[in-house]
Amino acid sequence: MEFITIIILALFVNNVVLAQFLGICPFLGVSNKVGTALGMGAAVIFVMALANLVTYMIFNFILAPLGIDFMRTITFIFVIASLVQIVEIILKKTAPALYQALGIYLPLITTNCAVLGIALLAITKNYNLLESVVYASATAVGFTIALILLAGIREQLELVQMPKGMKGVPIALIVAGILALAFMGFAGLA
Repeated sequence: MEFITIIILALFVNNVVLAQFLGICPFLGVSNKVGTALGMGAAVIFVMALANLVTYMIFNFILAPLGIDFMRTITFIFVIASLVQIVEIILKKTAPALYQALGIYLPLITTNCAVLGIALLAITKNYNLLESVVYASATAVGFTIALILLAGIREQLELVQMPKGMKGVPIALIVAGILALAFMGFAGLA
């Protein structure tokens, strides 16, 4: 039952983008098309799950026993950057169109505060290894859900008439705010 609670909280109640407001840059930058949003979401799921697995082990088996747990942030950043490089290489070879569509936002996963934040939160919440990976995976899926929702709405908004000053980023920010308010309604469930 603990895992179901972690998953529900990570997906809806504490959605990393719409409730905790982490990872806003890729959320707004890659949400123009659903296909691109799906690709970014898959990359974030992979990086976040694997990053939490590796950072958990490094923290609990190296940093904490040696009494150098103050090094966790810089160590976690190094791990995340390495994983993003692996994803970038894989995408460049296997899906060049997606690699081009993601553009600068793919390397920005390295600096995505959501990836680092979740790795740090899993340690802070004293999750065990399995809970940490489940938490990270569910959080990344929540990020992907939010990304796809915004991308779908933005694609539909391209088809409607609206004032010139509202097109593009202004309407995207308004929609993101409304989505955040909707997801904050889930907080009553916790």
